[in-house]
Amino acid sequence: MRLLRRPLSIQNVNTKIDHGSLLLSLQVFTWTLIVFLLGGCAVARVNPQASLKIRFLDEYIIPADFHVSGTLVGGLSDLDYDGEFFYTVCDLPSAPRIYRFSLDIKNSKIDTLQFLEVIPVDTESTQLVFDSEGVIYHPDEKRFTLSSEGSINRGRDPFVAELDRNGQVQELYDLPAYFLSSHASGPRNNSVFEGLCESVDGKGIWVANELPLKGDGPEPGIFEKHAPIRFTRLDRSTKKPERQFAYDLDRVRKIPLLPFGMNGVTAIEEYEEERFLVLERGFSAGYGRHGFRVLLYLADGREADSTLEVNRLKEVKPSTVTLANKSLLFDFNSIRKELTNRSVDNLEGMTFGPTLPNGNRTLVLIADNNFNTLMKQMNQVILMEVVGE
Repeated sequence: MRLLRRPLSIQNVNTKIDHGSLLLSLQVFTWTLIVFLLGGCAVARVNPQASLKIRFLDEYIIPADFHVSGTLVGGLSDLDYDGEFFYTVCDLPSAPRIYRFSLDIKNSKIDTLQFLEVIPVDTESTQLVFDSEGVIYHPDEKRFTLSSEGSINRGRDPFVAELDRNGQVQELYDLPAYFLSSHASGPRNNSVFEGLCESVDGKGIWVANELPLKGDGPEPGIFEKHAPIRFTRLDRSTKKPERQFAYDLDRVRKIPLLPFGMNGVTAIEEYEEERFLVLERGFSAGYGRHGFRVLLYLADGREADSTLEVNRLKEVKPSTVTLANKSLLFDFNSIRKELTNRSVDNLEGMTFGPTLPNGNRTLVLIADNNFNTLMKQMNQVILMEVVGE
């Protein structure tokens, strides 16, 4: 990123240089750079008026070499809880699978975590590309809902599907054309349906794309930008979209030391009708495992305008579309000192968990370690308490 628009140049040898002003300019530049760099390490201001409060309880690290039924545990990209067991999905396209595990909590700490089952996803009977990022388990029907980003660069569509208990695809949801890989203003590669949750009424599901569609806006940058993504509700009975609104992403809060930085939604959880917990995960290159910047927001879409029939949000004046209201609920930078390696990892999954003895619900999050192909990462599980519901 260029902080100076053009280099300082001396027009001729008679130009008088004010050394005091030059020194002051250099000092201002230096302090500006320091503020940007430290800004990614500082704790963002949480909304004190938020209706919910989040309190950190514990952390658990699943070993990087841990195997279950011949599979290496990693690439864990979402979480769901059925009241007894947790479910997480592995996003490895060559061998997608769902894990079922138990999590025992004692004295507000994670006592044990036990993997109980591996459910391979059947890829042979379908032409779909499983880059699986979201999972819901419906215990009454013994069915899963799975979201996938597909492979946009290869012309393979993202999708939302229902699978039986054996991992076989039963039905696909209908999606608006702007979510398809063939759409000129459609999704960016590896940036589609990261967010997935069941609606509170049990009649629908919600999906959220990680980054804006190409026709909706730019990817977030260091400075504030209008970068809207879409929250889409799909009806479980008709398998069709029925409601949609837009939500603006935060900027990239930590200046990259290498030329890559991003921020997007990785998990959502509806806790009241059209009110959500939203996990935004940013990454800035050059810091290794400390490049992640994760924040948890409250989003309220009840007053947001419908965008279901809008093909390109870029063509609509932002002032004419009411977006979801959002407020910061928790900054994971605030607990770095309490975490392994003082590191918040690649958090991609989130779900409400068991109720504590005091009546408060837990919130459980999980990180995708990318099988350590990019850098040394962790299968990190974080336990939180939700206060004030």
